[in-house]
Amino acid sequence: MRHYLGIDIGTFESKGVLVDGKGRIVAGASKPHKLIVPQPGWAEHRPREDWWDDFTFISNKLIAESGVAPTGIKAVATSAIGPCMLPIGHNDEPLMNAILYGVDARAYREIADLTAAIGEDVLLDRCGNALTSQSVGPKILWLRRNRPDLFAQTKKILTSTSYLVHKLTGAYVIDHYSAANSSPLYLVDRQDWSTELSSEIIEIERLPALAWTSDIAGHVTKAAAEETGLAEGTPVTAGTIDAGAEALSVGVLDAGDMLLMYGSTIFIIQITAERVRDARLWYAPWLFPGQHASMSGLSTSGTLSHWFREQFARELDPATAVVTLAEEAAASPPGAKGLVLLPYFSGERTPIHDPHAKGMVFGFDLTHTRGDIYRALFEGIACGTNHVFETYADAGADPRAILAAGGGTKNKVWAQATSDVSGRTQIVREKTVGASYGDAFLAALAVGDVRRDDIRTWNPVAYEIAADPENAEVYRRQYGVFKELYPRTKDLMRTVGGA
Repeated sequence: MRHYLGIDIGTFESKGVLVDGKGRIVAGASKPHKLIVPQPGWAEHRPREDWWDDFTFISNKLIAESGVAPTGIKAVATSAIGPCMLPIGHNDEPLMNAILYGVDARAYREIADLTAAIGEDVLLDRCGNALTSQSVGPKILWLRRNRPDLFAQTKKILTSTSYLVHKLTGAYVIDHYSAANSSPLYLVDRQDWSTELSSEIIEIERLPALAWTSDIAGHVTKAAAEETGLAEGTPVTAGTIDAGAEALSVGVLDAGDMLLMYGSTIFIIQITAERVRDARLWYAPWLFPGQHASMSGLSTSGTLSHWFREQFARELDPATAVVTLAEEAAASPPGAKGLVLLPYFSGERTPIHDPHAKGMVFGFDLTHTRGDIYRALFEGIACGTNHVFETYADAGADPRAILAAGGGTKNKVWAQATSDVSGRTQIVREKTVGASYGDAFLAALAVGDVRRDDIRTWNPVAYEIAADPENAEVYRRQYGVFKELYPRTKDLMRTVGGA
């Protein structure tokens, strides 16, 4: 039996699966790690400890527990949080902690400077995206301006996935889907790197080579084999961002299919027949040639649940805290007794793209409990998600099918509130392990053992989450307040933050 290894590095946890030729999970493993927040608006990971050590731990554990011989693993694919920015030196070692995706908003001055110099219309036309905290280009410029000593030592700028692929194979490779987040250095009209829009960021030679997600980037080296337990020479794909692999894992294949990924952040991907041109949304070539993707995301989602537990549930047993809080939230009625939460605890990405936005809980009185606040947290995320759905509809890209994935699908309050606030049905497939499962499928695809639409056989539909009509009125009122809170307090948010 042929087997395929998929490993994904997330914001708080890494996961891996070993899958057989029929899509059955033979073994699974995970390993937690920390999100580093050195100061407000910053977010980092340690590349070796949080990425590579997690990968080697998981790969060795999967091989040991499954009993599958390393030579029986026919291909490896990996994904990771993205887009990240990691400079490595001439010894191929990281020069600093990795600067994470849109939750890290430190490059706001560089975003403003580059946007003013290039022009919003030009950026949207040539790069497919406005510059936001999700963009890698401004973060490289931040490195050049604020850490000139490290920038001078930089051999390559890598993302989380390209770092892992390099550790496995020695190659410097990035897939087109990930590279498109490197505005203004990647031009979508050419699907290539370019300094045409800005020559002050970095030379093209210091960026990885471009490939498609299921291309073979290289093969496991002898050194990597010794660390990972894999067989030397095993094919390794170019990999991708975790959301891309997760979308494939639940059957997002055709125009109109949308991934709704419940994770540390909400991330959304919709496949479209044509390129969507809207500054509120992100664009990238999809994982495969000839397809388009329109993306969006909230800055903090599952992250808020972690924060809430750490700050307001310290007396609870860590092993049961999630269950206890979920019960408290479920005991609170829909609408959380009038509480409305803005989930902008690390600024916000789509659709407002404001790194200075602040979190808020509105409507307190002396009857409110911890469970009410916890419920309001998830309902606030649901309102933010619906704001994104409305943005897609306004851009002419209303989805025909919403496929939900990620650990949040198991959170009944969160998942149901998302359908209730939006009035939309979510489809949940049988396997919800996420990006690592999509990685395993990509590994099989890369060596020609499956076709793309085989994922629907590998992972059939399990159930649907429909909106409850009895909750429609309370959520209509709640969402109306949600939509008003940000524009009415936007200037005050900047005053509080000192922007």
